[in-house]
Amino acid sequence: MVNIFEVHETNMMIEQEKLDVRTITLGISLLDCCDSNLDALNQNIYNKITRVAKDLVSTGREIEHEYGIPIVNTRISVTPVALVTGQACRSSEDFVSVAKTLDKAACDIGVNFLGGYSAIVSKGMTPADENLIRSIPMALSSTERVCSSVNIGSTKTGINMDAVQLMGTIVKETAEATKDNNSLGCAKLVVFCNAPDDNPFMAGAFHGVSEGDAVINVGVSGPGVIKHALEGVRGEDFEVLCETIKKTAFKVTRAGQLVAQVASERLGIPFGIVDLSLAPTPFVGDSVAEILEEMGLESVGAPGTTAALALLNDQIKKGGVMASSFVGGLSGAFIPVSEDQGMIDAVVRGALTLEKLEAMTCVCSVGLDMIAIPGSTPASTISGIIADEAAIGMINQKTTAVRLIPVIGKDVGDMVEFGGLLGHAPVQQINKFGCSDFINRGGRIPAPINSFRN
Repeated sequence: MVNIFEVHETNMMIEQEKLDVRTITLGISLLDCCDSNLDALNQNIYNKITRVAKDLVSTGREIEHEYGIPIVNTRISVTPVALVTGQACRSSEDFVSVAKTLDKAACDIGVNFLGGYSAIVSKGMTPADENLIRSIPMALSSTERVCSSVNIGSTKTGINMDAVQLMGTIVKETAEATKDNNSLGCAKLVVFCNAPDDNPFMAGAFHGVSEGDAVINVGVSGPGVIKHALEGVRGEDFEVLCETIKKTAFKVTRAGQLVAQVASERLGIPFGIVDLSLAPTPFVGDSVAEILEEMGLESVGAPGTTAALALLNDQIKKGGVMASSFVGGLSGAFIPVSEDQGMIDAVVRGALTLEKLEAMTCVCSVGLDMIAIPGSTPASTISGIIADEAAIGMINQKTTAVRLIPVIGKDVGDMVEFGGLLGHAPVQQINKFGCSDFINRGGRIPAPINSFRN
């Protein structure tokens, strides 16, 4: 039975500790939209999305009003577009027309973002995959709400180094195509290894082929709630620290489970998963970095940071799994630099480098996220960073990702403003030594021995 103390505690989390449902994401399959005629394909896609998602935004507002739980975003994810457009799209321009259709559907429904302008090329690329990838700069510069992702490797298949090489170039071209807006197009582009099928968080969300026709996934976030709980156990040992995080994560996840079930019931769409990812914002008191510092670090980036992040990630998952039968997506702690004021401050003070961030990605939810780098960074260097992150994911059987923003016209130390939840970031130093001969070898890095399980 819920008692008055628990009601008061939840209210405190919402009102003072920034607990929120970061997103209700409606996944929609586009597999039944295939057509060899481009106009018919676009019409099928628009009709399917607007029909299935017509009540998504209004339902989110109703739940927010009735239950008092802030719902920050409503979003849509669709089947990776490269899988449904091969018959009709023969050029990059054809794919861009589909991106514009997706953008129009998202705009007409009123969602914040639509993910799934994506290709899964962990072992090889079809002509449709390659054409879609080459269209990404034009697609992201000519749309407002469309997000793109490319999965270039997995533990089972290895790393497609041809795709890695291509993605370095695509990131640079996207930066150039959106240079008048601080290269913001790159903030809507993620390169994955081991991408999950049910991720509700942008920019990497897509509706995997293992999913049903439509599904509701919810992403819950509460860095402020975790930090506030840890303030009450300062000086206690690690056992108390872990129990506190685990119990708090349980409570946060229950709020997400409630919203997910109500949304599913009202929309008549099956409930998929709750993703308990501590996704920070640039606002004070909503920072993963501040949680790590509350554990006893003078600054994020100090010795002990990776251990503290590993502890945090593991306890979040343990608490979340107990609170919901279906925890999925990325679940854990995000470390996007531009979206976390504590991370930004650590970079500015010189405590947090790109190399330390890479080490932290071995134990966090995703990878190198929302990091501004000099606009002059060579494409091969970007590919090398992607390859490093993919290797971490492949060997450790976890999802890793790269969302780098080479800001054209900016150099190390410059501050770049992205706006809203995307925040702002200092341009970080990149290793000056090259890797082009390595990247240009071509082919695949084979799957590791620990992938052989059959």
